[in-house]
Amino acid sequence: MRCPFCGADDTKVIDSRLANEGESVRRRRECLTCSERFTTFETAELAMPRVVKQDGTREPFNEDKLRSGITRALEKRPVNTEAVESAISRIKHHLRGTGDREVSSRLIGECVMDALAELDQVAYIRFASVYRSFEDVSAFREAIERLEKEPSPEMRAQQISLLPRGEEKKPKGK
Repeated sequence: MRCPFCGADDTKVIDSRLANEGESVRRRRECLTCSERFTTFETAELAMPRVVKQDGTREPFNEDKLRSGITRALEKRPVNTEAVESAISRIKHHLRGTGDREVSSRLIGECVMDALAELDQVAYIRFASVYRSFEDVSAFREAIERLEKEPSPEMRAQQISLLPRGEEKKPKGK
């Protein structure tokens, strides 16, 4: 590794640690010529598959578009940034794991739907309403009812109900 201070080619590694949840290696280095110390990060270079859109056009995978769609769905929702970044990382890992050089935009949309269902029910419905292009209220209601049945008890305890349950359906005062 070339020293960023003096340009010398000889540096030695003083310390190595895993960083970014094991996705990269952080190395502390020292230049053997000028004795300055600096940090480098080593990550595997993994190419993301190209995206095949519904109209048949192909484009490079764009992480910013993925993040933007998820963030828009989660706007004003109580979900922390770490959870969002973790979901994005899982989606990218899944797409790389397909082993395909190209993936459909539909697969990416389904991955986002799965991630949002785990993160926040309201965000899931927001994204689904655009992604699935609900034609009428009954299709929208079906998606909400399906979501009400699917989450774990822990997820249900963390979130506000989208539809009234049991006693809440009865008119008040009767």
